[in-house]
Amino acid sequence: MSEPARLIKKYPNRRLYDTKTSVYITLADVKKLVVGGEEFQVVDAKSGEDLTRSILLQIILEEETAGAPMFSSDILTQFIRSYGNAMQGMLGTYLERNMQLFGEIQKSMKEQSQKLYGGEPAKFNEDLWKQFMGFQGPAMQSLISAYMDQSRNVFLQMQEQLQNQTRGIFSGFTFPGFPGMPGFGAQPAGTQPSPGDNKTPEEEKKS
Repeated sequence: MSEPARLIKKYPNRRLYDTKTSVYITLADVKKLVVGGEEFQVVDAKSGEDLTRSILLQIILEEETAGAPMFSSDILTQFIRSYGNAMQGMLGTYLERNMQLFGEIQKSMKEQSQKLYGGEPAKFNEDLWKQFMGFQGPAMQSLISAYMDQSRNVFLQMQEQLQNQTRGIFSGFTFPGFPGMPGFGAQPAGTQPSPGDNKTPEEEKKS
């Protein structure tokens, strides 16, 4: 049976209290829990409201305002534009799955580097990890690029399938005022009515 998530309470004075160690901790301490892979939950000490996402967003904000931000202004702009978009849910799922994949790749490469250098996980320091990544960086970049290309192709295929399904759904419908609109009750090319087809019987006699 897995242990319950570590409970951290946030008080009105913005202090965080770790119920496991019975001491007040900082945002930096919470970041260490995240990096260490420890499950935890942050709740409001008074209302019991779950504040975990809020705390994680604070950590990201601090990291992004530090010396080496991860997200460019363009990426952040795209994130903001995605809120309220019809595909917002799909984007969230896509990013989550990609982050899971990236984490698995990172874990696998770290295990390989530990075997290469003969170090135990507890003794394997950041310098050795950076040294290993210096050798494997190009291969890692190539792997990520190949995956992104594959993802792009899958997205284009999905987009084409959605368009075909949409055409199939609406192909039998006619929308007045939109003659010639492909896939929306339009007449096939070459069968558009000629100007004479719209003449009244009186006009036909005169002609």
